[in-house]
This record gives sequence, structure tokens and C-alpha cells, in this order.
Amino acid sequence: MGLPLTFFLIVILAHGSWGNRDANRHSEFDEPGSQPHIIFILVDDHGFRDVGYHGSEIKTPTLDRLAAQGVKLENYYVQPLCSPSRSQLMTGRYQIHTGLQHSIIRATQPNCLPLENVTLPQKLKQAGYSTHMVGKWHLGFYKRGCLPTQRGFDTFFGSLLGSGDYYSHYKCEGPGMCGYDLYEGEEAAWEQDRGLYSTVMFTRKAIGILARHNPSKQPLFLYLAYQAVHSPLQVPARYLERYKGIPNLHRRKYAAMVSCLDEAIHNLTLALKRYGYYDNTIIVYSSDNGGQPLAGGSNWPLRGSKATYWEGGIRAVGFVHSPLLVKKGTKCRSLVHVTDWFPTLVTLGEGTLDEDLNLDGYDVWEAISEGRPSPRQDILHNIDPIYIKAKNGSWKAGYGIWNTAVQAALRVGDWKLLTGVPGYSDWVPPQTFSNQRLTNRWHNEHVRWDRGKSIWLFNITADPYERVDLSQRYPHIVKKMLLRLAQYNKTAVPVRYPAKDLRSNPQYNGGVWGPWYKDERQQQEEDERYNNLLTNHLGKRRLLKKMKNRKLKRKVEE
Repeated sequence: MGLPLTFFLIVILAHGSWGNRDANRHSEFDEPGSQPHIIFILVDDHGFRDVGYHGSEIKTPTLDRLAAQGVKLENYYVQPLCSPSRSQLMTGRYQIHTGLQHSIIRATQPNCLPLENVTLPQKLKQAGYSTHMVGKWHLGFYKRGCLPTQRGFDTFFGSLLGSGDYYSHYKCEGPGMCGYDLYEGEEAAWEQDRGLYSTVMFTRKAIGILARHNPSKQPLFLYLAYQAVHSPLQVPARYLERYKGIPNLHRRKYAAMVSCLDEAIHNLTLALKRYGYYDNTIIVYSSDNGGQPLAGGSNWPLRGSKATYWEGGIRAVGFVHSPLLVKKGTKCRSLVHVTDWFPTLVTLGEGTLDEDLNLDGYDVWEAISEGRPSPRQDILHNIDPIYIKAKNGSWKAGYGIWNTAVQAALRVGDWKLLTGVPGYSDWVPPQTFSNQRLTNRWHNEHVRWDRGKSIWLFNITADPYERVDLSQRYPHIVKKMLLRLAQYNKTAVPVRYPAKDLRSNPQYNGGVWGPWYKDERQQQEEDERYNNLLTNHLGKRRLLKKMKNRKLKRKVEE
């Protein structure tokens, strides 16, 4: 795919002509350091099928090429929602060990990735890396210490919330709870906002970082977390032209958004080559969760969608592209989980992994690069003690080992166990998006929900589409996995899911979503200032009242 004229104009305006090199840019003949540059691209709600090499009708030539020349991760898992995946990437720890087991971190909650957790950029920074983040944070911001620049990133440009308008960067969390959400560092980026589509804007910022940094002097870690292709479904019109043949409007817009993203990554890859990074760079591409069919995404032939513990919610598009790979052009079928990036990338970056980190992730580089067996044999997908909506779930159904009302999911070897209510459980086939009448979209794939059910067992290797429940056939396997769940649960910390704080309203913060919470000392100082103002105000009122009374007394005496 060729570069669009608009992209050349953007880069030329931002960084000067493509033909000129900055004075501090390294020579092509400089030897790269031993520490690789790391580019981690996290995309939002990218469906398992929505990449060309998985058979999609969506054109993704860049992703197809990078994956084909690298290593495709075909047994790769993330979490079913935004904040959980991001928290596990940043810490290498399961949700049960950070208190983020339930739902997402909401904009109005006094909650964030717990500060006692060491983050991936902090470890890479300790190893000498220059660390930068562009894009979507979604790990909380209720106090300043939660912001990306306080969690290991030298620079940050992007959004703090989970979603928002791609052009205006505004987000409403309810009536009267609307605000601006575009940041540079720790301040609102009003002056940076040119109404650019966020995929273009974030790519431009990332390329700017590459242009200013000297790759021969210091290793670079760039975390590029695109807003795309999360709803709202917005995209420049020229990308829609390619998908006129898709009658379903949601699918058409979604496909156009994926194409725009693919082009952005093409431009980023060109910049890595132009500015002297590529030969010593590791590029990781990952979605944060499965696609949302109601917003145009497709996980076919996997079951379920985003926000569910079926394979469609947690099995992700992912690949690694790098000249440093030993075996290129291969598929890695070993078990890999989003928590594994922390130890893998820190080790590649020559950082240290202290025992007190209590990581749940594994170093899987040899499995990816050389095709060796993965050290990972199981994945705790999650245990959510708040989500207990399985009406027929019970300790009895869990053989006295586990309360099957609790939403939980566990993978051990070939086996996968689910309890509680795993979430929306249908298969949504490709022909869904060829039919404008959504009422007929199931095409005989609709599941008739068994209300009495609260436990499932699948052999995922033999049955990756989760069509044959084996829980009745292999009760001994079920019991073993329930025991493993119970063991994991003993290590869980309390859930962090606080109530909405009305002080979060952007109207109290200059119309911007941002930190609102103050610690006790700050609150005390603010209270003292308020009390002084109030005392002065009341004092003035008393003085005025006295003066008024004196005037009235004089008039009476006269």
C-alpha cells in the first residue's frame, strides 16, 4: 500500500523534509547496542478474524507482511476487557494479585493500577531505556501518582479514559459528566489538538519520538496503544470507499478503521527503518481483547465476544516481528499470555527480575524466537468474586470444592474450565455482516442457553471453538481444575472497585478529565485555606453589619 499524500504532509510539517536528517540522528554505519529497541503496539478490540492472515475480507497488507516475516502467535491470550489486559501487560501479574478482578477502571472511580506494583517501563528505565507512551492509558488517573509519567514513562501523549471521540477527544460518562481527554505529560493538550483523527495523531507523535531520539546512544521503549478500533465507529471518509461492498454499516466502518490502522503501522515501520532503529528492534503487535460484533468486529470461528471468557473474548491477534528472531516466518503454537511480556521484555532489555515482583508471567522469548516449548502450562483467565450471576451455581455443582456461581476461567494444558456466567456465548459467522437485517444474523449458530448450567469443560486443542462441553464426561478433570482454581483463589487480594466519586466531574477541573483526588495533607491544607476564606468572608459580613447598624442608630438619634 502506498503512503497517502496527507501522511507526507503531516510528517514534513512536524519533522522537516524526509530527505533531511537531524543533526543528532545517528549514522547508518553506527553499530547498534546490545539492548534492542522495543516497540509494543497494543490495539483496541481487534477481532480474532479481522486480520488478513486469518481469512478476513478486511485488507491488512502491512500486518500480514510483518506477521509473515516474523512469528505469528496462534495460541496467544489476553483478558476480555481493556483495563485488565493493560494492567497485566504493565505488571506481569494476574488480576487477582492486583485487586483489579472486576470489570474495568471507570473514569469516575478513585481507582488505578495499584502504586505498589512495579511497571514494565519502570524496569526498562532502570535498565537504561528511554521510555515513551503514546495512546490510550485506561489504568486510572484519580490522583497524580497514577498518571503514565508517574509510572515509568519519560513522556506521555494520549488519552486517560477507555474511549472517546476520535476527533474532538471528548468523552461523556453520563448526563452532565463530559470532558476533554487528550494529554501531553500531565497537562491537557489543548494546544496540540488540531482535530486530527486519533490514529493519525498518535502515529505522528510516535514518529516524532523516533525522529528526536538517537538510537545509537540509548535503547528506546515505545508503547503505542492505539484507540482504534474501539467504538465509536469513526473513520476518515476515504477509507470507507474501499468497503462499499459491505452492506452492514457497522462492519463497513470497522473495516475502514482497521485499514487506517494498518496504514499507520506501515508508516511507523518505514520510520523505524529511516531513522536507524529497525535492525535492532523488536515489534510486538497485540489486541487487548476480542472483537465486539455489535460494533462490527468478528472473532469467527471462535465462540463469544469481547467481555466474555469464551475464546472469542480472550484469544487475541498477536505477532512478533524483528530481525533479531532466530526462526522467522513461523507460527508459535505454544501457550503465551499477556503477563508474559513483562519478564520477556525486561530480560531482553537486560533488566533485572527481582523475586519480590511475584510475577505470574514467564519469559517466553525462546518459545517465540526459536520454537522451543513454552514454560507456560496454564493460565488463570480470572476469578471475579463480585460477578456471581449464575442463579443455579452452587458449591454442590462444584463438588464442594468451588462455588460455581462465581465467574472464573482456567486453562491447564489442553483443558479449559469455566464457571459462573462466562458471558455472551454465540458464534457470529461472517455472513452476519452481509445481511442488513440484524434480526436474522445468527444463521443457525444461536445457542439455546441452558439455565441450569454453571460449569463447562473443553479440550481447547481438539475443540478450539468450544462446541462440545465435556464436564459431564470427565468429572475427575473438572475436580482437578476446581482444586487449582481454589488454590489460586487463596492467593487473591481484595477486589478494588470503589463507588463513583462526584468530584471526578470534569466541570470541577476546567472541563478536563484528570486527577481530582487529594491525599490527607493536601486535603487538610485546602480545608484550612477554605476556612480562612470563610472566616474572612464572615468577618467582613459582620463588620458591614456593624457599620450598617451604626448608621441606622445615628439616623434614629437624629
